[in-house]
Amino acid sequence: MLLRTEKLTKSFGGLIAVKSVDLKVNQGEILGIIGPNGAGKTTLTNLISGVFYPTEGRIHFEDKDITFVPAHLRARMGIARTFQLVRPLRDFTAFENVVVSCLFARGESLREARKSARKICELVELDQPERRLDRLTVFELKKLEVARALGCQPKLLILDEVMAGLNFEEMQRMIQLVKSLREKQITICVIEHVMSVISQLTDRVVVLDRGEIIAEGPYERVAHDPKVITAYLGEEA
Repeated sequence: MLLRTEKLTKSFGGLIAVKSVDLKVNQGEILGIIGPNGAGKTTLTNLISGVFYPTEGRIHFEDKDITFVPAHLRARMGIARTFQLVRPLRDFTAFENVVVSCLFARGESLREARKSARKICELVELDQPERRLDRLTVFELKKLEVARALGCQPKLLILDEVMAGLNFEEMQRMIQLVKSLREKQITICVIEHVMSVISQLTDRVVVLDRGEIIAEGPYERVAHDPKVITAYLGEEA
């Protein structure tokens, strides 16, 4: 097991965003994390990546307690994530953005970072990476976001709605890219609203609702779980 949480809870004042979550991520799997808006998916991601510290509970990565390890040290340990809103360094080219990731996350020299960045850009099929960011399409910006995360040499990669804004063909290409990353010995968590992506991509799915896990297992099973249907469609469903 690569990562596990124990009774993980995060409160913001009187609002409990994540409540007593016991999550397990197995080495080498592609895990889907789904749930309706406000279910706590992004807060859970922020807890795992170190953006937030929990109110209660523990986080273990490779059998080490990382509950209060800062985000930048988690990145060096091998936990990387993308963000829903892509925010690259706007004054840099796409290639330079990946170089910066390699420099700071890996601690490489500039020469090593440039070499690593070239390989990553090729891996995600980011053509002409020396272009300015305003010349990139939405799909290319999404690939850049993945490339920046790969600069951390992740063991665990969390993709937070990386398919948002893509058309059908682009989604299929992104699915193939994610599958190719698993072949690089990267364990992947996919947070996504597009159920066709989850069904094609994941080995196992965890469903959150109101900050709690309400179902987990293969997609076909959880998709027909009455609790999951109610969470998405409401009580009358």
